[in-house]
Amino acid sequence: MEDDTQNNRNVPPSLRNLQILEVLAHAARPMTATEINAAGLGLPKPTIHRLVTHLEQEGYLSRQLDGRSYLPGQKLRQMMLGVMHASQFDLPRHDVLVRLFASVRETCSISIPDGDALVYVDRVETHWPLRLVIELGARVPLHATAAGKVSLAHMPAAAAEKYLRNARLHPHTERTFTEAEALLAELPRIREQGHATDEQEFIPGMVGASAPALDPRGRVLALLTFHGPIQRLSMQQVMAHLPALKRAAGEIAALG
Repeated sequence: MEDDTQNNRNVPPSLRNLQILEVLAHAARPMTATEINAAGLGLPKPTIHRLVTHLEQEGYLSRQLDGRSYLPGQKLRQMMLGVMHASQFDLPRHDVLVRLFASVRETCSISIPDGDALVYVDRVETHWPLRLVIELGARVPLHATAAGKVSLAHMPAAAAEKYLRNARLHPHTERTFTEAEALLAELPRIREQGHATDEQEFIPGMVGASAPALDPRGRVLALLTFHGPIQRLSMQQVMAHLPALKRAAGEIAALG
């Protein structure tokens, strides 16, 4: 313990902020300053509270409604998205998309959760003239997309329920889930089967499926999705492509 304390004293102040953010990211849940400190930082109580307060003031942390716990703030989320956008040049990950595309022959994408939406960070576009384009960086809703439903299914149940009961579930099409109860009933099945489908729930005429890339703790690293127009891609074909989709999601997870 003395060695740990001595090491903490030798950490430059600028790195202490990064350590706080690292602890919070690893926990993937709201944490108080005391809990963050107990995760191995071992700083004096006034120091940890001063650092956390400063990170909140600068927008890197966001205080929760309980007034005591914190989650990543807007600035930190934007930094995380920037890192993910830059990693579109990660060839091993992109190669997974290319191999999936070779099997599916329709647009294949990777998205990541960002608050109450998903953000597309990588894509291999189909060459067919008839295609439905969702640009990189676009934000799409959780309740109306295959990837969004998978993301909801892997949230803590209480968090997913709280979100769905308070969010406005906009009817993007006549097939969109607009009732919290109906979608909540679907989430356990989606989690168990390891995928979700989109049967024209976000855009009329578009169908597809999504599967999660999970870390060793079962948390969503990213969502892997393919979609296409119903003129070319039937739901029967969507289901036939699920093994390839899940293999690709497993490869993305293995890349970390």
